[in-house]
Amino acid sequence: MNGFVGKLEQLVSVKLFTVGGTTVTPRTVVVALLILAVFALLSRLIQRAVQRAFRHRGVKAEGNVGAISRLIHYGVVLVGVGVALQTAGFDLTALFAAGAVFAVGIGFAMQNIAQNFVSGVILLAERAIKPNDVVEVGGRVVRVVKIGIRATIVRTRDGEHMIVPNSQLVQSTVKNYTLEDSIYRVRAKVGLVYGADIAVALETLEQVARAIEWRLAERDPIVLLTGFGDSSVDFDISVWIDDPWESARLLSQLNQAVWWALKEKGLTIAFPQLDVHFDPPVATGFEKLTAVSGG
Repeated sequence: MNGFVGKLEQLVSVKLFTVGGTTVTPRTVVVALLILAVFALLSRLIQRAVQRAFRHRGVKAEGNVGAISRLIHYGVVLVGVGVALQTAGFDLTALFAAGAVFAVGIGFAMQNIAQNFVSGVILLAERAIKPNDVVEVGGRVVRVVKIGIRATIVRTRDGEHMIVPNSQLVQSTVKNYTLEDSIYRVRAKVGLVYGADIAVALETLEQVARAIEWRLAERDPIVLLTGFGDSSVDFDISVWIDDPWESARLLSQLNQAVWWALKEKGLTIAFPQLDVHFDPPVATGFEKLTAVSGG
């Protein structure tokens, strides 16, 4: 038995070749392969955990989840290769130093790409923005079509597709009109002349808001007298809807309803006016000029 063990020890210790002063034997090859197998198994376990976590959060973009899984696999396998080589006796200090310098250079060159990639992972994990959500980005209301690893594709109300870098969605303030629900307030503003009857105006605007067919019945409309402007008494009419994407079209209908109701009640919508008063000498001069010109 001892003889067999001794022969096996000699067999696994046979010098195969030398690389950079390190002798490679069957023992080192087997150990390295076992380490790689362990890291490959670890990679599969981590990928399954990540995929399960994304499915639990409702992420259905298989392409994006697959890309993240592959990147995790490459990262874990790369670490495994390093550990296997180090265990086999290879000095990786110089290699790591050169790789670090190379990685820094690549990092500066791909800073924006890496930033957008990390932002894409955050978006997929947090689910604060999802496909079909109606959001406001850069002052424009858009609908999210697809969240990718590097960028998010959105569609505007004009039917245009926009490619938005993921970092913009993560690092800037984004209004998500459908995050918790799709309830949205449509607000119309109107100014009436100072001679208008305020009580009649409030009653008329309240009737208009309640008569809107497409408003949410469970939420009462709000009519407010918001202030006294230079040329008008200002009102704010608010009604609630359940589809923010249609807010522009519905606001137009609300404005039309307000217009015709005010017309019917004889209430005048104000427009900017400017009263000019002349000092007495200037007024006298104008009178004399008018008399001379015969006007």
